[in-house]
Amino acid sequence: MSLPPFSSGPPPAPTGSGPATLDDKLTIETPEQTDLEFPIAGIGSRFLALAFDSLLQIAGLVVLSILSGLVSSTVVRAAPSAGNWFGAIFILAVFVLFYGYFAIFEAVWNGQTPGKRLARIRVIKDSGRPITPSEAVGRNLMRIVDQLPFFYGVGIFTALMNRQNKRLGDFVAGTVVVHEKKLADIRPLWQAPAESAGPAAPYGAARLSPEEANLIETFLNRRDALDPGVRYRMAAQIFNRIRPKLTLPAAGYPSVEKILESLAAERRSSARYV
Repeated sequence: MSLPPFSSGPPPAPTGSGPATLDDKLTIETPEQTDLEFPIAGIGSRFLALAFDSLLQIAGLVVLSILSGLVSSTVVRAAPSAGNWFGAIFILAVFVLFYGYFAIFEAVWNGQTPGKRLARIRVIKDSGRPITPSEAVGRNLMRIVDQLPFFYGVGIFTALMNRQNKRLGDFVAGTVVVHEKKLADIRPLWQAPAESAGPAAPYGAARLSPEEANLIETFLNRRDALDPGVRYRMAAQIFNRIRPKLTLPAAGYPSVEKILESLAAERRSSARYV
């Protein structure tokens, strides 16, 4: 791929140089033919999240047991035949607490439970998109198998046997658990002072599609977490993709990243960003 001319920017990393670091990353090719990378959550991070979630579940079980004891004594005295029904309802409530807990939170909180939010990890689809409620239910029903024979033995063994640390539930639902960055870590560098927010002559950001504008924003937000070579190539790929729609001077325009920053600022200032 021929790269566009620009005045500054780091050169791409030589192919094959340095230690391989792709084993702990999920690389996704977008429809815009640009690769996005997500750091894979390790077993340690996932168990930290599970430990916190388990504490909340145990606390919920204690509360449920206390309430059940208080209510059941009253119900059984009033209607002795209702004892079996009450026991069945209690078992169902415990099942929902220990398995529905994960599915409900991941469906409502976009792939996170309280424990995952604490550990700053999230469940996403292999395509990089958010998981759906049905996928959240599917991956968490498989916990019944992943927990065998005890303490997630099957889940741990399965995670150790694949590069993306997937347990059986992830394979069934087509999901993967990735790390999130702190808000301070992903602060866009293009948030410049107002006097330098945009170019003197607009580049034509209004001609970009919403998907292309979102792609630029995503790259600008995540670029600090990328290796220099990957960051350079991604910026060039995005620029080559949108270049036919831009109004560029014949020569002397700034680096590719500066152009992407200006396009983002230009689109936001014109209230066209979605």
